Amino acid sequence: MSQPFIHTEHLSYSYEDGADAKQMPVLHDVSLDVARGEYIAIIGHNGSGKSTFAKLLNLVLEPTDGKILIDGQDITSPDMTDDDLLALRRKVGMVFQNPDNQLVATVVEEDIAFGPENLGVPSAEIRARVDEALAAVGMTEYARHEPHRLSGGQKQRVAIAGIIAMMPDCMIFDESTAMLDPLGRREVLEVMERLHRERGITVITITHHMDEAARADRIVVLDDGRVLRDGTPEQIFSEPELLMEIGLDVPQSAALVHRLRKAGLSLDGEVGTPEACVETICRAFAAREHNTLVNG
Repeated sequence: MSQPFIHTEHLSYSYEDGADAKQMPVLHDVSLDVARGEYIAIIGHNGSGKSTFAKLLNLVLEPTDGKILIDGQDITSPDMTDDDLLALRRKVGMVFQNPDNQLVATVVEEDIAFGPENLGVPSAEIRARVDEALAAVGMTEYARHEPHRLSGGQKQRVAIAGIIAMMPDCMIFDESTAMLDPLGRREVLEVMERLHRERGITVITITHHMDEAARADRIVVLDDGRVLRDGTPEQIFSEPELLMEIGLDVPQSAALVHRLRKAGLSLDGEVGTPEACVETICRAFAAREHNTLVNG
């Protein structure tokens, strides 16, 4: 069995309440493996610990307890050096909810060049990386534009391009579509999925949109800082009552298939996306019609 790209072991995190220095637990004993090239969605209600978990993987936050191994290296070791931290930033990039918090320059291409410059990448290679990153997110024609004049979806694509230019093995999207309109959300999702499909980048998306989570290969459900479920979209959305109990919705397509199954219709297949739902239902009715014709 190959080594997981990300491995967390009994990971916990608490923050200190400033009023009385009381420790407030957010994440409890989370052990999780992520394979290289996997596309994972992490879902949970507000306060479930999903964004905290994401920030721990990039050491934006440091865990209270437990271990994190990235590509076999223990990044929670006290022996971690500044060079080790820089190497981590090369491997794991993060895109946050508000793109304005990641845009630092007055021109789009300069913003994208900022990360590679800080990594000490030679100028000629930076130029090539910026051009490639702009093309990857469909923003080449905006290279000389001012970021603050772009739409929300365009800004987020520029933020993603800035991470792509650093050439990470893994990209974490922390509620990266939460502030976008439907068009902006679709633009960012298309970029995420293309990066995963064409470049083999490990994608971890933190989201409260169940239709987005349904597009992943695997879904991890967090509830009050603990892993409640871990499985394929089909497995996770086959328990709509459980998800609703912890304050989550299910995609309409999954809810429809669940109701049809309860009504006695035999449905086998993926149901997370509308396209998969239609295919599953059509296949079931075709099989039923075939059986009716065969059996008279």
